Amino acid sequence: MQRKSLLLQISLRSKLHCRFNQNSSFSYEKTQKFTLFSDKNDDPMYSDVPKPRPDKSERKPYPTPMKELIRRAKQEKELRKAQPCRLLEHPPDNGLLVPELVDVAHRVHRARQVLLSGLSKLVRVIPVHRCRFCFEVHIGNVGHEIRTCTGPKSGSRRATHVWRKGGVGDVVFFPKCFHLSDRVGKPRVVHDEQHSVPRIPAVLELCIQAGVDVEKYPSKRRTKPVYSIEGRIVDFELVVGMDEKDSNLFSGNLVGSEAESNLFSGNLVGSEAGELARDSNLELNDEEMNLTELSTKTLDSWFEMVGGAKKIMEKYSVWTCGFCPEVQVGPRGHKVRMCKASKHQSRNGMHAWQEATIDDLVGPNYVWHVRDLNGPPLHNDLKRYYGKAPALVELCVQAGAPVPDQYRSMMRLDVVPPERDEFDLVA
Repeated sequence: MQRKSLLLQISLRSKLHCRFNQNSSFSYEKTQKFTLFSDKNDDPMYSDVPKPRPDKSERKPYPTPMKELIRRAKQEKELRKAQPCRLLEHPPDNGLLVPELVDVAHRVHRARQVLLSGLSKLVRVIPVHRCRFCFEVHIGNVGHEIRTCTGPKSGSRRATHVWRKGGVGDVVFFPKCFHLSDRVGKPRVVHDEQHSVPRIPAVLELCIQAGVDVEKYPSKRRTKPVYSIEGRIVDFELVVGMDEKDSNLFSGNLVGSEAESNLFSGNLVGSEAGELARDSNLELNDEEMNLTELSTKTLDSWFEMVGGAKKIMEKYSVWTCGFCPEVQVGPRGHKVRMCKASKHQSRNGMHAWQEATIDDLVGPNYVWHVRDLNGPPLHNDLKRYYGKAPALVELCVQAGAPVPDQYRSMMRLDVVPPERDEFDLVA
């Protein structure tokens, strides 16, 4: 009896051991298959290729960590309690201009004009395509066949794009914002003023606040800093009840300062006139330029505009909505209830403002890189071998400009894509 019971236990243990080995091997095969045939977007080799947000209901990532924002808010609150009435010393928070950024703002403004002028000429030569149902853009003679359309009824088309002719606005996206005539005295636009306050490109508004004077969009320039009384901005330049002696003394001092400022502005205007005349001469010679020179000049103006805008954004605040592409340049975001993105009902249409990045200010609009304009269209099965680049960079490169070093890896210039009939043979 004992012998039979021992034999039964040994047989049961061997069966359980076999079943355990089968289950473990099956699970190992499943995990191995999962790792071998996982999503191509998770491949670290293609991490530099930008991808759209997987879920548009999620908020944009914060450029500055939340802990740092909370620390700054606590520090500002303690400073307000310690000094309820204080003179703001640092521009542009005190209403004055940042002297070293005035020239940068003028260069950004001129670079934007040169950029738009060059784009309008390049678009006539290099074809630009835009999907009818989504925001996809393609630069080439024929639209690509990559199925990434997310527009209406894209499921019935198997996410295939329907192409139409594009323009300059499809290559570079300049979001608009409300113009602030007094960025310190009235930093916010309320909902009732949405039709009375003009909306201009955010890059232009950033240049105006940094020191560029545009006749069509006036902005108040202060000569004295403002005060902060318990968190509220007070401008004592508007006080009228001053003594005659003080006013005479102030006017006498102001004459000297105005003379210096006029001298400085005269020199600045003279230099601006010379640079504008030089730019106009360049524009007159654009017709004599070949396509390579024009594309190189346009690409250089793009980098000059983006680099200058980054410098200005270090001092001048720019805000964006965390759920939609709305942008506002100024100390605070506006109060216009126009957000239609995710969870806007809980905010009563108000925007969820957060710190903006350069991509929010100037939309790069990434497109697929085409190696040969006269070659076959890009195939959907080979999309992991194709690179991407900003639409403007792709347009200038196709026109003959040299490839920028920072986009070589993103454009996959070192990858040789297989032919369509070789796709199944590639590991």
